[in-house]
Amino acid sequence: QVQLVESGGGLAQPGGSLRLSCAASGFTFSSYAMSWARQVPGKGIEWVSGIYKDGSDTYYANSVKGRFTISRDNAKNTVYLQMNSLKPEDTALYYCAKGYPTVVDGTVNFASWGQGTQVTVSS
Repeated sequence: QVQLVESGGGLAQPGGSLRLSCAASGFTFSSYAMSWARQVPGKGIEWVSGIYKDGSDTYYANSVKGRFTISRDNAKNTVYLQMNSLKPEDTALYYCAKGYPTVVDGTVNFASWGQGTQVTVSS
């Protein structure tokens, strides 16, 4: 079965950096795009970033463009999210997800996602 295990979250100061990792198993990692999404309590899932299966194409939400970088290592079945110039509004539970999302009636959905890692940006 698909397993996605996120790590690397924590507390960072505004302007600081964190690097999230997601270890994937249970499927052929190199055959799938991968994504990062986030959720703040009481709000919907936001698709933050996505990367094509071979890393040749990437997507970033406008809210993180220029600050976050997604990458992957297909040999290690791992996808990363480098987060720089962090802002308090980046505080959220960050999820790793298999594939790109579908959006139905404004709700973002993924076929599979992990348990999430908490990122808190505060001074």
